[in-house]
Amino acid sequence: VQLVESGGGLVQDGGSLRLSCAASGRAGVYPMAWFRQAPGKAREFVAGIDWRGAITDDDAVKGRFTISRDNTKNTVDLQMNRLKPEDTAVYYCAVGSLEWTGPSSHSEDYDSWGQGTQVTVSS
Repeated sequence: VQLVESGGGLVQDGGSLRLSCAASGRAGVYPMAWFRQAPGKAREFVAGIDWRGAITDDDAVKGRFTISRDNTKNTVDLQMNRLKPEDTAVYYCAVGSLEWTGPSSHSEDYDSWGQGTQVTVSS
């Protein structure tokens, strides 16, 4: 599976961005997720969604970020509102390795990754 992210950029504190990820190959019945990695920190889970639309998201983004997917287009989006400087990171799209499973928060459960897109929130 090849994944291509888009939509990153520079935004002010409190602003919004929408990330998109297009998958070529299998994705429809596999969980998809967004992770992020800030400089000097480990990659962390942001939000995931399974084929039914069931969602898991991290407490740090709950109420601010919304993940969605379109199974007909093999895409997953991340709408990010009320962004904070601590949201600054490279954001990665991922597809899970097991079909018909829920959206895990563990990176080892995903075997296809995009190249990442930079999100920078200025204070």
